[in-house]
Order: sequence, then C-alpha cells, then structure tokens
Amino acid sequence: MEQLGIVGGGLIGRAWSIVFARAGHAVTAFDPDPATRERFMDSLGQDCDILVRHGLLGDVEAVTGRVRVVESVEAAVEGASFVQENGPEQVEVKRSLFETMDRVAPASALLASSTSAIVCSKFTESLEGRSRCLVGHPVNPPHLVPIVEICSAPWTGRPELEKAWSIYEGVGQTPVMVEREVEGFVLNRLQGALLAEAFRLVADGVVSPEDLDATLTDGLARRWSFIGPFATIELNAPGGIRDYCERYTGFYKRLAQDPPGAQVFEPAVTGKLLDAWPHEASPERLSRRMEWRNERLAALAAHLGIQPDDP
Repeated sequence: MEQLGIVGGGLIGRAWSIVFARAGHAVTAFDPDPATRERFMDSLGQDCDILVRHGLLGDVEAVTGRVRVVESVEAAVEGASFVQENGPEQVEVKRSLFETMDRVAPASALLASSTSAIVCSKFTESLEGRSRCLVGHPVNPPHLVPIVEICSAPWTGRPELEKAWSIYEGVGQTPVMVEREVEGFVLNRLQGALLAEAFRLVADGVVSPEDLDATLTDGLARRWSFIGPFATIELNAPGGIRDYCERYTGFYKRLAQDPPGAQVFEPAVTGKLLDAWPHEASPERLSRRMEWRNERLAALAAHLGIQPDDP
C-alpha cells in the first residue's frame, strides 16, 4: 500500500480518492474550502454506494477507511509517492499549487495535474523538481470512466512518465500517452470538434438540441462506448479502413472545406442553443441528473465487464 495525496477535493478529487483507495492505497485529501472538507467523506460514501449497487465494489467501509481529509496541502502530500492535483482551471492557481507541492512533497513523489486543457509547461517551468511534473487528465468522473491522458512538459523525465503509467494502470485506469504538448490534449480536442459542429447544427436550425443528443446517445455513442472511430470505420466498409477511405473521404473532404469555425462559440450562436434547450439549470435538477448519469455509467461499467477491485 502506497500513500497518495489529493489536492483539490471537489468532484474530480473525490472521484480520484475512490480510484486510489479501492485499489488498496491510503489517501490524504485536502481542499481549501472548509465546507468541501466537511462534506467530503459523506459524499465519498454516497459515490461508493453507487458502485456497490452495480457490483463494482464490495466493501464501502474498506474504501472510505483508507481516505483521510486533512487541513493543508502540506499534510496532503506528506509521505506521498504520488499526488493528484485537482484545482481550478486557471494557470496562476495551478502554478501556485505546484510551487507549494514541489517545495513540500517528498523528492521522489510524482506530481500530476487533472487539468482539462492547460499544458504542463505553463505551470511547472520554474520549479526545481519540474522533471517529476506531468498532466494526468481524467474524464469526469474518473471512478466510473477509466481513461486518463498522460501528457508531459518538455522537461518531464521518461522514467517519471513510465511510473505514472504504471500507477494509473495499477489502480484500474486506462492510461494513454499524449506524445507532445497540445492544448486540450486528445479527448477535449475531439470533444471540441464535435461540439463545434453540434452548436452549428442547432444554431442553423438543422436539428433541435435534444434530437442532436439522441443522435449521439442512440447512434454514434452506442458504437463508441466499446470501439473507437478507427475501429468503427474498419467495420463500415467490406475492405476495412482502406476501403472506407476510398469510399467516403470525398464526402468528408467537402465537409472539411466548411468547418464550423470559432464563431460557433460566440454569444450570437450559443444564445440560440440556450433558447432551444428546454431544461432549467437549477441546482436540484443538475444534482439529480448527475446522480442519474453516475448510475448509468456504473451500469455500463458493469456491463462492459469491469471487475470490482477491493483488496
């Protein structure tokens, strides 16, 4: 059992705590907000209950018993071999957190950020221990969606990257290596491309936002839940990917000549989506929807054969 630190105890930090604790590691978690610290363990238990209902976890108390909430960054990283940072998506905040973690964490500890889009070099360049810093970008929530993108800064050591890969793989995640720095990494660049077209189609009156969602959930996402786009197109033409490219790239070339462009994220366009979206963004509704989403993700994980990991 290793000691792992969590810095930032919101939704992502709490989910990472489950990932590490259910794999048998001791976790020390910190958040600067006292209210977040106060409700952390209750929320953690509720998240674990969902896993139990779907056969993905055997003993909630065994997992929660490995997690301890602490009062400072220093206490969170003390004795840790690996630290996962989950602070706000702001360069200055991450730079400050990494300066503190680099100063107080054990010299051998890896320091990973859950940043969604910011490349590692923007907040680690001046650090003495910058060779141990990296991005470990998860999908929300990481205890139910296993992918984690590992992305280095130019100065991150290869042994450190390999160790991070081993740690993530060892706790049941699916690591992928992003071989060079690129804003948004891989997942959010793919998501951004799809969102841009989705915003445009809704704003142009081609489809309603709810029907667009149905096109994904009952269409593309059904396949993409277990095979990726390249594996998909291999099966969509008799001769595999080469045959698919010969048959259909002409159509995709025509689409690529008219890309959505940055304007689809301007208020004139996003406002049309907001006007067309029929649901109120009340905290109560969003909380219910989040719980429903997590239940469905847990059911999908069980269906896909993810085994409980409860040493």
